[in-house]
Order: sequence, then C-alpha cells, then structure tokens
Amino acid sequence: MEAPCSSPTAGKFVVVGGGIAGVTCAEQLAINFPSEDILLITASPVIKAVTNFKQVSEVLEEFDVEEQPSTMLENRFPNIKVMESGVKQLKSKEHCVLTEDGHQHIYKKLCLCAGAKPKLICEGNPYVLGIRDTDSAQEFQKQLTKAKRIMIIGNGGIALELVYEIEGCEVIWVIKDKAIGNTFFDAGAAEFLTSKLIDEKPEAKIAQKRTRYTTEGRKKEAQARANAGNVGSALGPDWHEGLDLKGTKEFSHKIHIETMCEVKKIYLQEEFRISEKKSLTFPRDHHDQSVTTDKEIWPVYVELTNEKIYGCDFIVSATGVTPNTEPFLCGNNMRLWTQARQMGWYAAKCMAAASVGESIDMDFSFELFAHVTKFFNYKVVLLGKYNAQGLGSNHELLLRCTKGQEYIKAVLQNGRMMGAVLIGETDLEETFENLILNQMNLSAYGEDLLDPNIDIEDYFD
Repeated sequence: MEAPCSSPTAGKFVVVGGGIAGVTCAEQLAINFPSEDILLITASPVIKAVTNFKQVSEVLEEFDVEEQPSTMLENRFPNIKVMESGVKQLKSKEHCVLTEDGHQHIYKKLCLCAGAKPKLICEGNPYVLGIRDTDSAQEFQKQLTKAKRIMIIGNGGIALELVYEIEGCEVIWVIKDKAIGNTFFDAGAAEFLTSKLIDEKPEAKIAQKRTRYTTEGRKKEAQARANAGNVGSALGPDWHEGLDLKGTKEFSHKIHIETMCEVKKIYLQEEFRISEKKSLTFPRDHHDQSVTTDKEIWPVYVELTNEKIYGCDFIVSATGVTPNTEPFLCGNNMRLWTQARQMGWYAAKCMAAASVGESIDMDFSFELFAHVTKFFNYKVVLLGKYNAQGLGSNHELLLRCTKGQEYIKAVLQNGRMMGAVLIGETDLEETFENLILNQMNLSAYGEDLLDPNIDIEDYFD
C-alpha cells in the first residue's frame, strides 16, 4: 500500500503532459495567474509549442507545431516550472501526484493531458514500428534508408501522410475500409485523393527544415522511458518535414493498396520458410490482379485476411493510439491537433474560473467542429458534420470536383448546411463556416450553391 503524501512540493496548478494540450493549458494559466506557480510535468525532454498561429475564421485555426526545450517555455513564462518525469500515481483524494523520480506534488487544480501511445498490431516484434514521437520517427527514417519494400497498416492521418511522402521504396498499404482516409473522407473524396497518389509525384521541393530539438545525447534517459513504456509527446501535423523519407530504390514512389482486409499473421523469415507458403510479388500497377510468386527473401512476411501474403523489410503499424490512462483511470481521447489546443485552452479557462469561484459558459469554439490539415499536398478543411454524422438518410450532398485541383462537398439537411469537406485552395472555409453557424435556409439556391461561375464568397458576405 502506498504511503500518504508527505513533505510534498505544493502548488496551485499542476498540468501533466508536454504536448499541445498541456503546454497550451500551462501557458494560459501563467497568463491568467502571473503571481502563481504552475508546474508542468512531462515525460519528454522537449515540449510542443504552437507557432505561426493564424485565426482562419471565427472557429477555424491554422498553426504549426514545433519541438522546443522546456527552458524556452520557462523563459517565456517565469512562473512555469517544467519537470521531466513520468507520473506514477494520482491520489485524487489527497490532491497529490506521485512522479516516477520519487517526488510528490500537492495541487489545488490539476489538468491531465497525458496523451496516448501507439496501438501496435503486434507487440515485441522488431519488424513492427509505431510512429508517435521524435525518437520513433527518427528510427523509422533510419530503417527506411535500408528498405526496398515496406508495409503500412492503417488508414488514419499518419498513414495518409506516409504513403505520399515515401520515395524510393515499394509501399503496400493495407486498410480495413473500402477507400482511403475513411475517418475523414467519403468515397468521392477518397477517389479524388487516390488519383493524386497513383500519379507520379513532381520533383520534391527542398523542405524548409524547422529547428528540431531531439533527445540526442540523452540516449540513456530516452531508453529508460521506452523501457518503462513511456513515449514522448506526439508529433506535429507536419512531422515529416525535414526527414528524408527515402528507401534504396531510384524511383519516386510505388504504392499498392489492399482494401477491405487486415493482418492475419506475421511471420519471421525462418517461420515463413518452414510454413512452405508462397508470397506475392509487388503488383505492376494498381489495376494489376495477377498472382506471381515472389522469389526474393524478406526479413518479415505478412499474411492478410484476404489470403494474400507479402514479404517486406519492415511493417509500420499506424493503427491509432491508446490514451495514457493507466496512472489516472480517466482519459481524453482527442486525436486532432486543433482540438488539443482548444481543449488545453478551455481547460485552463475552467481551472481559472473555478479557482476564483466563477462559473463559465461553454466556449464558442465547441459549437462547430472545424479542422484544417494537409494530405497529399492538398489543403484539407473539415467542417461540422462533414460526413453527415448522425443525420440519417434525411440529408443531401452537393459536390464539385475538378481533378487535380479541388474537391468540395456540402452536406445539407432541410435546406441548411450541416457540414462540408473542402480539399484544395477553395477559399470557401469562412463562407461555409458562417452558413453552418447561422443555419440560413439555402433551398432557393439549389445546386447553384457550388456553381464555379458564382462567387458565393461575395454573395453570402
């Protein structure tokens, strides 16, 4: 049985987590209470900072995510102290947090932004990599430089970015859905993006590298965290910038997509030899359905539920994350950067109000889901019920698609806009956001709403 907290470090506000949500929360608390000490506890030697913030519209935000040493946060806010340690236990009745370095911290208000860890398809297999933090991204880059073929499992944001950015390596992409990006897109948007994926990429532009603070020189600490099951803060939305994602081949990229299937079994090289099963060669193109036995010997083989088997150099498990809830028995499973920043900001606002005995209304930013990102080098904006979530069959879709340029989908119900997907430089995000928020009846406009010859930005301004 754990001993009660004794001689602890006491503070009014304690925030756990050095990711976007935790750092944003700590910053807002520091601004609201400049004379109070704020303790930020993080398992990583670097924290995530929001940079180049831009308010695109009333709800929609754009920003970059940059890794910084904790001293930069402490220099900006002298009342913030950053402690590098994992959390061992939370004693909520005693308002006490126990950290893995043996310290105890009493708090009056606590915010848990502990993030998540990769949900790997197979634990303990050296040929299965997860990508979550800087260390794992650098390990992936290192392995890729020696690879001729890899397999990517998953259909979320990291998988979408990977398949487009990787060059000089055959990529077999395994998804359990009918189309790519099922979390974000309908079949029409998926088809629009897939055409970009299978086309030859233009010559890569020189990436402007950001300053990245890594754990080089602190390998023992990083290894200790890994052995303890701790991972660093999640990567930013442009995590692949500055990484040379290139395999051993000279071609640009080769992608083959296996849909409606999952991993059935993973074989190491000797296991596969003993099984006497046959693996397949990489298909010549995305229409190729021929079955040809692969003569090459690979370090690892993957048998899929569609009975196909492929050999590869390693596997990337991009199958989502699991919240780090073990020390807390609670969790916030928010997975998008924009929501992480908003939740951190709002949590600080609630903590500040509660500490002075005030009530607080729900923030305006939660009235409408809004997210902006980039996939396959297209700007992607998701607004409201962008996939008609919860609307049943009583809704209609308006579509406009120009191959290689833009894809626009508006979701309407009873003549009112409920959501939208905007891919490309459409310049419609603010107009559509306003139409969703003000619930104007658009029945009179019909399909003219997306007529490219009508400038609806000016019309509804």
